Formats: sequence, C-alpha cells, structure tokens
Amino acid sequence: MNKLDQLREYTDVVADTGDIEAIAQFKPVDATTNPSLLLKAASLDQYQVLIDNSANWAKSLELPEEEKLSVLADHYAVQIGCEILKLVPGRVSTEVDARLSFDTEATVNRARRLVALYEDAGIGKERLLIKIASTWEGIRAAEILEKEGTNCNLTLLFSSVQAVAAAEAGAFLISPFVGRILDWHKKAEGVEGYPAEKDPGVLSVRNIYNLYKDRGFNTVVMGASFRNAGQIEALAGCDRLTIGPNFLEELSAEEAELPRVLSPESVGEYQDYRVKDEADFRLQLNEDAMATEKLAEGIRAFMADQLKLEKLLIERMS
Repeated sequence: MNKLDQLREYTDVVADTGDIEAIAQFKPVDATTNPSLLLKAASLDQYQVLIDNSANWAKSLELPEEEKLSVLADHYAVQIGCEILKLVPGRVSTEVDARLSFDTEATVNRARRLVALYEDAGIGKERLLIKIASTWEGIRAAEILEKEGTNCNLTLLFSSVQAVAAAEAGAFLISPFVGRILDWHKKAEGVEGYPAEKDPGVLSVRNIYNLYKDRGFNTVVMGASFRNAGQIEALAGCDRLTIGPNFLEELSAEEAELPRVLSPESVGEYQDYRVKDEADFRLQLNEDAMATEKLAEGIRAFMADQLKLEKLLIERMS
C-alpha cells in the first residue's frame, strides 16, 4: 500500500482544502475550511456560480449593509460546505469570523447562524464542526455551543495550555498547528529545519496527544498546518490529521512502509499542564512567546482574508 492508505488504517484523514476536485480525488473522511481557503476557492471558475447564488440571495434581505455583508460571507461559506458534504462521509468545518475571536457572545451567535444556514440547506448539526479560535473567549463559546449540541473545532491552537482548556470545556476537536509552530522556531533559532523527531510542531502535538490519552480527555486531536510530509508521518496514529492536497498527493505516490507512531494503547511521556481559571490561562499563554505570537498572527491573517473575501462578495452583489 502507499503511505496514504497506510495512514488511513490508524488515522482519520481530513482534507485541508475548499477545492472540491481535490476532495473528490483523495476521498477524505472530513474536510476543513477557513477564510484563506474560501478566498482561494473564490478565484476558481467552478465556484463562481456559488458566489452569484450568495450575492443574489443577499440582495433580497432587508438588512443594514454591514449585517448583510457578514450574512453574505456566511452564506458563501455554507454553500462551499454543502458542496463538500456531497463528497465526504463525515463532517465539514466552517469557521466563525476571526474578528469575533475575543467576544464570546458574538461568536456563539455567529455559530448559531451558520448552523441555521446549514439547516436551511438540509444539513444537520451532526455533519458540522464550527471552527473557533482558541482564545479564552473562543473556548468559552465552544463550551456553550457544545452544551447546545453543536460540536466545535478549536483552531489556531499552539500550546498544551490551550489544549487542556479546550478539553476541559468539552470541545469536540482541536486543531494544533504543526507547521506554524515550526515556522516560529526556525525564525527564532535561525535554523533551516529540524529532523522529524525534534520538530517543535511535531513534539507539541505528541505532547497534547499523550496528555489527552493519559488524562482521559475525549476531545479529538487533529494535527493541522503541515510544512512537509515528514511531519505527517511523524504523527501517524494521531486521531485525525488535516492534510493539504499537495501532501495527500505526495503520500499517495510513495509505497514505502509508514509505521504507526502514536497509539492510545502505548501513551508516551508528556509534560502535564493544568488550567485553574481565566487569569491562569492568560498568564501561562503569555509565558509562551511562540503560542502568543502565532495566535495573534493567525487571527490577523484570517481577518485580512475575511475582509478580502467580503470585498469580492460585495463587488459581486453590487
């Protein structure tokens, strides 16, 4: 078997893309999207009809222009999600506007609207994950939504502190960002790279995985944001891995053996973390320069792409 088929034997493979053709080719269990991926999809010919559908739908709404624009963006995201769900047997992750990352109530309300738009399209909660940034406010929003039966994917996660807080809040799934952790350490330490066994992003996800399994947390660990296939191979056995089409292609082209690295039956060593309250969470996160910087940078980047997407959509609507 090729490496991708071997990986599928012990890890749920998720497509990290909004490209429907790539999803059809690699047949992942689930798929994830974010504002950056939605913006990229909006430039492709096959998605122009979806943009027009959203623009025409938004024109009919009697809402203030600012609110109409946010609804328009959500409608487009849900349309992409619905197309993806025709091809995957599991779930699609759809992200809440990153500008709401520090507002629990607004995040909950926007998530409810996304769920309602999916329900209007005939898609139930059981096929959705609502993506929310792993800020303290985002984690609290996920806690509320999980109690309502809406499962959440806590994204932009760079530390075990965030991971513990997310699990204690009952989040369905977390997405630790392997590649972005690597990016920070390469720049901070002035190196070209690391072998897989010393890769800071790989080690971070391994720590979270082992911590979760040893402490009995049910939250799913889904490694994300990869920079090379070696990172993926070094996390073989993780609950889920969300992988871009380029690495799915690379893994499917290689026939070499891919050993399992992570397993709930053989939990490895890990550094434990505890979170007492909000102040403790913020202090521990503040002490982690990498996690603090990458969380802020990730929110800014998603905000920027959200604004670009909205500009494109409003131009189409007008």
